[in-house]
Amino acid sequence: MAPPIITLLTDFGLDDAYVGLMKGVILGINPEARLVDLTHAVAPQDVMRAALILRSAAAYFPKGTIHVVVVDPGVGSKRRPLLLDTPAGLLIGPDNGVLSLAAREAGAYKGYVLDKIELFRHPVSSTFHGRDIFAPIAARASLGAAPGELGTAVVSIVELHAPQPRVSADSIHGEVIYTDNFGNLVTNIGSDALAVFRGQTLSVSIDSITVAGPLAAYADVEEGAPLALIGSWSMLEIAIRNGDAAAKLKAGPGTQVTVKAHTPNP
Repeated sequence: MAPPIITLLTDFGLDDAYVGLMKGVILGINPEARLVDLTHAVAPQDVMRAALILRSAAAYFPKGTIHVVVVDPGVGSKRRPLLLDTPAGLLIGPDNGVLSLAAREAGAYKGYVLDKIELFRHPVSSTFHGRDIFAPIAARASLGAAPGELGTAVVSIVELHAPQPRVSADSIHGEVIYTDNFGNLVTNIGSDALAVFRGQTLSVSIDSITVAGPLAAYADVEEGAPLALIGSWSMLEIAIRNGDAAAKLKAGPGTQVTVKAHTPNP
């Protein structure tokens, strides 16, 4: 049987060797490890962005995948290193909330603080736990080590909570929670929330600007025009066809988005 996949999600970028060093440590312990770079372009210290990316991605990997996240502004402090055992796989990273959204999405989980220091790479750097703690633990997990062999069970972890939309009888008030590389603005309004208004005409506005949609595809408007559609995260997003909505609309996380339902005239 092939060893589990190990994904890597960091804010390291690719200009330095940090990602490669983590891979070197993993491969030194398990040369057969299968490594996937989820992304290393998270803005430095942007824990919420990393948590949203992990939540959106984890379900698309085979059961048993090991996800390693190193977006860790508290590295070297008293914040705990964690392993979360979920139905979708193992989540490994700092106890700063970055694992919590994906863990809740996966369902019930068990948490373990990584305190088996004999399993770390030594000496442990106070600034690079990705290399010296998270990478070797992920590698040992990929070789079949049970979570209880890698850490000690914990009852609670630091939790992040993405903002939730407010739903009324004829509208949904949400906000942008994520901007992707194309400038598309992902909101916290899910397709399930919009389904409540099935059969009614909807209008979407971001701040005071009304955009077309929700539509089925970017190509449903002219080039340069704004629109709303359900994106790959199954969330409402605001986009500009062949353009950058974040720049053109001067919007980003926290910008208000409203969907209003209009009952057709009889």
